[in-house]
Amino acid sequence: MTQITNQGLILACSAIGAGIAMIAGVGPGIGQGIAAGYGASAVGRNPGAKGDITSTMLLGQAVAETTGLYGLAIAFILLFANPLIGKL
Repeated sequence: MTQITNQGLILACSAIGAGIAMIAGVGPGIGQGIAAGYGASAVGRNPGAKGDITSTMLLGQAVAETTGLYGLAIAFILLFANPLIGKL
């Protein structure tokens, strides 16, 4: 039986952490879908306010997407620029 090295343990835990960090993409996806649905519904009720509704919806979606991007950045850091490896 082979032994688990410290570096192997850190790499395994980093891969698991990166996977958990990518769960952060689920929330923004659901939120943006709901926002787009409500935006389309609002334009259907009041076509004259299409520009205002669209700009407000896109601004809200851009803010909501930052959570997913932060999770992606953390996953990339854990996988490719792992700061914990240097501590060994």
